[in-house]
Amino acid sequence: MVLSGRLDASSVAGVWETIGREKSVGPVEASGVESADGAGLALLWLLQKQKGAKIEGLRPDVEALLRPFGALEPVPRKGTTEQESFVVGVGRGGAAFFRDLREQVEFVGELASQLTACFFNPKLIRWADVWSIAQSAGVNALVVAGLVSFLTGMIMAFQSAVPLRQFGVDIFVVNLVALALLRELGPIMTAVVFAGRSGSAFAAEIGTMKVNEELNALTTMGLDPVRFLVVPRVLAGFLVTPVLTIYANFLGIAGGFLVMMTMGFPFAALWNQLVGAISISDLMTGLIKSFLFGVLVAGIGCLRGLQTGKGAEAVGASTTSAVVSGIFLIVLVDAVFAVVFYVLKW
Repeated sequence: MVLSGRLDASSVAGVWETIGREKSVGPVEASGVESADGAGLALLWLLQKQKGAKIEGLRPDVEALLRPFGALEPVPRKGTTEQESFVVGVGRGGAAFFRDLREQVEFVGELASQLTACFFNPKLIRWADVWSIAQSAGVNALVVAGLVSFLTGMIMAFQSAVPLRQFGVDIFVVNLVALALLRELGPIMTAVVFAGRSGSAFAAEIGTMKVNEELNALTTMGLDPVRFLVVPRVLAGFLVTPVLTIYANFLGIAGGFLVMMTMGFPFAALWNQLVGAISISDLMTGLIKSFLFGVLVAGIGCLRGLQTGKGAEAVGASTTSAVVSGIFLIVLVDAVFAVVFYVLKW
C-alpha cells in the first residue's frame, strides 16, 4: 500500500471500508504523506495496531504526531470478551471497594486540611460561591422539603389516630408526631431531599468539569480544586441543612395539627399538649444530626464528582453513586447517633 498527499477526513474516508475488510496489511510506503489530521492519524494507527502493517518512510513531523498513540490498544467490541469467572468478579469488586475506601480517607484528610486552613484564614473561602450555592441548595429546596414534611406529618397523624383512639388517648398523636419529627424523621427526610436534589447536582457539576478537563485547568493555574470547588459546597451544606430541618419540623407538626383539628380537637389543647411533650433537647438532637448530614451529603457528592471517569455515562454513574452513597451514610450515621443518645439517655 502506498499513501501520499494529505491524510485528512475527506481523503481517508474512502479507504476505511477497504482496509476494514482486510485481516492484515503488508508494508505501507508513506514517504509521500505531507500532513495528517485526526482522521489520518487514526488510519495510520489502525494500520499499525490492528492490521500489523509496517509503515515506512513517514516524515518526522507526522511520526511525532503519531507517536503518543503508540501505547494505545484496540478496544474490544461488546460481546466479544469472555465472561469473567465468579472468583475474578469477587476479586475485582473487593479491589474496587478498598480503592474507593482509600480515596474516601484521602478526601476526608484533604478536606479537613483545607477547612482548617480556611478556619484560621476566612479570606481563603469564596463566600460569594457559598451564598450562591446555599441559595440554590437551600432556598430553592424549601418547597420540596416543606411539602414532604407536611404530608409526612399528616400521614403519621392519620395512621396513629385510629389505634390510639381505641384507648382514648388520641390526643397523644401530637406527642408522637412532634417527637418523631424533631428527633428522627425531620433531619432524615431533609437530608434525603438534600442528597437527591443537591448532592447529585454537586456530583454532576464537578463530574462534568472533570470530563471537560476544567479541573486540570484549575490545577494548571495553581488553584486547588478541593478549596476552589469542594469547600464552598460543604460549607453551604453545613449552613443550609439545619435551617431546612427546622422548617421541615414546623411544617410536619403543622400537618399533624391540621389532621387533629379536623377530628374536633381545638388548637389550644393541641398546643398545650405539644408544649408539654417536647423539650429543647429534642430539637437539639435533630439539629446536631442535621449539621453532620449536610457535611456528609455535600462531601460525598463532591467526592463522586472528583472520581468521575470519561464520558457522559461516567457523569451519570457518579450522580447515581452520590445519591446512593449519601442516603446510605445518612442512615448509618443516624444509627450511630441512636446508640450514642441511648447510652447518654438523651
